[in-house]
Amino acid sequence: MNAALQQLCDWQAGPLGRAVLAAEARLLGSALDDVFGPALLQLGPWALGRELVAASRTRHQTLVASAAPQHGPQPQLIANPAFLPVPAGSVDAVLLPHCLEFEPDPQAVLREADRVLVAEGQLVVLGFRPLSAWGLRHATWGNGFPPGLARLLSEQRLRDWLVLLGYEVAPARHYLYTLPRAPRPGVALHGALRRGLFNPLPAGAYLIKARKRVYGLTPIRPRWRERERPRLVGGLVNPTSSKS
Repeated sequence: MNAALQQLCDWQAGPLGRAVLAAEARLLGSALDDVFGPALLQLGPWALGRELVAASRTRHQTLVASAAPQHGPQPQLIANPAFLPVPAGSVDAVLLPHCLEFEPDPQAVLREADRVLVAEGQLVVLGFRPLSAWGLRHATWGNGFPPGLARLLSEQRLRDWLVLLGYEVAPARHYLYTLPRAPRPGVALHGALRRGLFNPLPAGAYLIKARKRVYGLTPIRPRWRERERPRLVGGLVNPTSSKS
């Protein structure tokens, strides 16, 4: 795990990795604009340098990963994202930047994120699209692309999981309208966030934002059985005919 994590950190330190993180940081700058509160958790080994939470308005941001690389940025908390040492209902937002693509049980990670989120808390997920140039390169690369990715999840599957958990899911935002290759030195990743006028490429990644909804129970009044229902006369209960 540490070797794979180190490969990922080395890739992110390279030209393509830096360009992708810069694009995602700009995208999250607007996506996190309405996320407030004391605490935000970022789960997984992606972007341990805190680039993605730099624009967060929460007072505290904690980066959690299941392992630490030998060199480079370090997570603040070493823990399994599927078993967090965090009290239930104590976190205002959870950021999953490609975390579900690394973890062996993505549904368990989602359930754990749901457990620690407060009511009306927000969940933000970044993922690569399987039907894209980035997805094709991942499928044909020996150790996954970027390094360490175990699988790619379609946004429809993720949306279905979130709906089953009771989340209100916003429309997905797409990005990486570009080939998965490093840009020229000193040049930004062309088409990173928006499709160009003459760019036929589909988006390589998506951002999904969802809000945890907690619905209160509406009390139901018991229905009187016909024989037990008191008869009313002029708004008063009809007295019994029994003699004292």
